[in-house]
Amino acid sequence: MTILIILFVIIGLSVLILAHEAGHFVCSKLFGLKVDEFGIGFPPRIFAWRSTKNKGTANETKSETEYSFNWLPFGGFVRIAGERGEFALAEENIPDGEADDLKHDDSDVKRLFYSQPAWKKSIILLAGVFMNFIIGWLLISFALMVSAPKALVISDVEPNSPAVAAGFAQGDVIKNFSDSQDFISFVDAHRSQNIAVDILRGGKELNINVVPRVITGTNEGAIGVYLEDAGHPGENVLAALWDGLRATGTIAWLTVAAFGQLIKQLFLHGSLLAGVVGPVGIFGVAEETGKIGATYFIQFLGIISVNLAVVNLIPFPALDGGRFLMTVIEKIKGTPVPEKVEGWVNGIGFAFLLLLMALLTIRDVGHLF
Repeated sequence: MTILIILFVIIGLSVLILAHEAGHFVCSKLFGLKVDEFGIGFPPRIFAWRSTKNKGTANETKSETEYSFNWLPFGGFVRIAGERGEFALAEENIPDGEADDLKHDDSDVKRLFYSQPAWKKSIILLAGVFMNFIIGWLLISFALMVSAPKALVISDVEPNSPAVAAGFAQGDVIKNFSDSQDFISFVDAHRSQNIAVDILRGGKELNINVVPRVITGTNEGAIGVYLEDAGHPGENVLAALWDGLRATGTIAWLTVAAFGQLIKQLFLHGSLLAGVVGPVGIFGVAEETGKIGATYFIQFLGIISVNLAVVNLIPFPALDGGRFLMTVIEKIKGTPVPEKVEGWVNGIGFAFLLLLMALLTIRDVGHLF
């Protein structure tokens, strides 16, 4: 089951990333820009092809866009001609016989990304974000249309509580209880007694012993866990679409808040925000949701899609939002941001994101042992 869930996660995330890139691709094509390549997966390349028009005739022509299939099956990419501004370099500065692929006829210049007006650039840059928002909304709405089995999930754990001492963790699914009130009643009936609780964590079934406290303070529970009742009956299409849209907005706002807290925690305290996972941690969460039911897994992918949209929209270097900000600055000042400046800013931003992913991955791997 674990291998199957991991496979579904890889496929699901790949589809979300491909949809993001397809947004850039489709908008570029609609605006008549030259697109050099649309890749499925990441290099090294397996094979590539170009579509043929008027095949077998004297007017046979090959498509200017190359479609490639690559060995690393995790998403994809799109290469829009002039996207990095490389064609803005004067051709006389390019030595003969070098970088021929960077040279274009004058008639092609109008089809390059760097020569487009700011509004077209903005739409192309934000098209991927739009696609992820739409897909996230539709997936969440679909999950609401389908009835989901009931489940009792620990949404948080109080510090210095019996739950912490016993080893409960956020995201644990309590088995044998599908309703929070039933579980609370059971715990209250066994205060000061050692009780065994079966939970599901990371695809593994665990048995945790805990002694509920007799005396509790304000807003404290006997063992110190926050519970969330999951599961719902199926909704009709219109209700699901509306509730899905509202849920998408809520998830988007929570993602912005979490990202802000993550950066604040990292720079002010030199530590990572609890509850935030990296690439490895996503597989663990997906496994837990998949164990509960397929509906929860679909909902999880919807949440990830909204997360991707929001994170890419944040005006941070190397992200779509950062590039959109550069376009706005370009529009305000009336001239393009110097390519070297943009390159340095994006490079630093990309390095920071890689470092952040590395730190999150190290922590995720540490939680596996």
